[in-house]
Amino acid sequence: MLLNLLVLRAREPNSLVAFYEGLGLQFDEERHGSGPAHHAARQGSGVFEIYPCSAEDRSTVATRIGFAVEDVDLACKRALESYGTVIQEPRDSPWGRRAIVKDPEGHTVELTRA
Repeated sequence: MLLNLLVLRAREPNSLVAFYEGLGLQFDEERHGSGPAHHAARQGSGVFEIYPCSAEDRSTVATRIGFAVEDVDLACKRALESYGTVIQEPRDSPWGRRAIVKDPEGHTVELTRA
């Protein structure tokens, strides 16, 4: 089994797009049929999507996301520049160098060295 789709809902989708683009993702705007416009980033066979959060949608803020990045310290710096919040500064751990940040909507994002 392989995870191929992750969808986040955001009150301010453009802020999330800017945040995740700062980490290296590239988004395209999409709309499927009569559904809402949203942003999609493709990596391999997977798709990372950001949808607007309407009043009837449940928040995805409890979702924890992890990315393998080339430079944890640089990714952490870019997260701060894109209005993220550092929860745990970059440090070496048994799993490699890692940091934990929150995106502008409050999703927890773990950054580990690729």
